[in-house]
Amino acid sequence: MSAMTNTPDVTDTAGAAAGADTAGGAGRGRWLARRLPVVGGIAAGGVLLLAVPAFAHVSVQPGTAPKGGYATVNFKVPNERDNASTVKLEVSLPTDHPLASVMPQPVPGWQIEVTKAKLAKPIEMHGEKINEAPSKITWTADGKGVEPGQFQQFPVSVGQLPDNADQLVFKALQTYDNKEVVRWIEPAKPGGPEPENPAPVLTLTAADGADGAAAKSGGQAAKDTAADTAADAGAVSGSDTTARVLALVGIVVGIAGVAFGVLAGRRRSA
Repeated sequence: MSAMTNTPDVTDTAGAAAGADTAGGAGRGRWLARRLPVVGGIAAGGVLLLAVPAFAHVSVQPGTAPKGGYATVNFKVPNERDNASTVKLEVSLPTDHPLASVMPQPVPGWQIEVTKAKLAKPIEMHGEKINEAPSKITWTADGKGVEPGQFQQFPVSVGQLPDNADQLVFKALQTYDNKEVVRWIEPAKPGGPEPENPAPVLTLTAADGADGAAAKSGGQAAKDTAADTAADAGAVSGSDTTARVLALVGIVVGIAGVAFGVLAGRRRSA
């Protein structure tokens, strides 16, 4: 009787190893599936945190206006604090390019004061020399002001905008009810990063370019309207012609039917 030896089955061993690898891979896949949403959430949160400061400063909206004319702009003031309200806004008007006309729109719950100052060099407006111009606008809250999680817009009509400048800088001070003052007075440097506390800036655009674009847009709109009208007229004309042809064919068919009926009746009578 020969001795029997127990040799491990290679197939079973390989299968077990493959099963272990498969189980391990599945486990790793489940682990990654559980971790990826967490990682994605952290990354998204980081992006939002980085993006918030860019939208939290005092700004001018819209950010552009044509040179040489008048414009209505809004000073948008968001509340950056969780435990304090904005109760005052002070906007200094540019002194290098004075604005002779500054008219704030009333804002419910806020008192408005416009301060004027003498000009070092008089300016001419509508044929008259002006020796003083508005230098600062101050809004003071009567009640709670701009509470946490809110923003407020302060509309102002300004003019006549200079035609020899590319921008106007409005330095602003934002005061909270806890006596904190945020100074939005840092000018942005061309090609450089945005300052920590940037001053509101109104960019001035060429009036001729704006008018030309408007005229071009209006001319194109007129052409489009004329083309649409011609197309509609052609469609109506085509529809009328088709209707007339069909009506004529119907009349001819009707007459032929009547004639056929009369002839058939005569044949039966005969």
